[in-house]
Amino acid sequence: MRRFSAEYLEHTRRGMWDDGREALADLELPTRRRVLDVGCGTGELTRVLAAEAPSDATVIGVDADRDLLAVARGAAESGAVEGETIDRATVESEPADCETTDGTQTYLAGDATRLPISDDAVDLAVCQALLINLPDPAAAVREFTRVSSDLVAAIEPDNADVTVASTVPAEERLEREAREAYVDGVGTDVALGDRVRDAFAAAGLRDVRTRRYVHEKRTEPPYADAALTSAARKASGAGLADHRDELVAATSEHAYDDLRGRWREMGRAVVDAMRAREYERVERVPFDVTVGRVD
Repeated sequence: MRRFSAEYLEHTRRGMWDDGREALADLELPTRRRVLDVGCGTGELTRVLAAEAPSDATVIGVDADRDLLAVARGAAESGAVEGETIDRATVESEPADCETTDGTQTYLAGDATRLPISDDAVDLAVCQALLINLPDPAAAVREFTRVSSDLVAAIEPDNADVTVASTVPAEERLEREAREAYVDGVGTDVALGDRVRDAFAAAGLRDVRTRRYVHEKRTEPPYADAALTSAARKASGAGLADHRDELVAATSEHAYDDLRGRWREMGRAVVDAMRAREYERVERVPFDVTVGRVD
């Protein structure tokens, strides 16, 4: 499984679901009692699930990366509410692997394809942008089906269908070039999108349905600190370098160096436009929310 830093997850998921949660309607969150967020990372979706579920429901976040779990626990503790904590009947692992917050959110270290959760222990198992990073996403869906007594859901992006509009014309062109190479070189299916349905059907889930949600990230004056940091990383080439291995795998060392040079030039144009308060950018990332019911 591919690993990510807390900073990367914060950047890519910033503001998701802030503009509406209608696409989560099929998760039936107001009726859930025990919810499992697999591959929870720093807990962005976990906190949304806790906010939408009943106040006395338990929401469990599972991730293999303990550093990310530490960030998630810290965020939950800073805004926790009174509620139920996890019990031993739900968790198969040793108690030392499980740490609760002061409220309804509980965080547990575990692998998505070998969940330390008992059979039928939750009534919703869900993930966000997890299956696209797994070499065998179907194995994870089978595990979700094992631990859930009712619903299984996956919120997965279609990275091949991302669009960028920018007042710096070169940015649209270079983003598209880099994205196409990344999709080719990454080694997992990062454009999975609504084809999650195939894995759901193979796992025996029924009543499978999909809604599309488009996460829009907008940059415009006045610029937030995160936008300024992102522009600086473009100008230095650092943002592109985060995906160097994937880009080289799809092209070549020479092609990557050429792209990075053009990327840095574009980044400097973005910085100049921001200084003049003339820079605007809109990125639209489509996510397909797929839900199925356990027989």
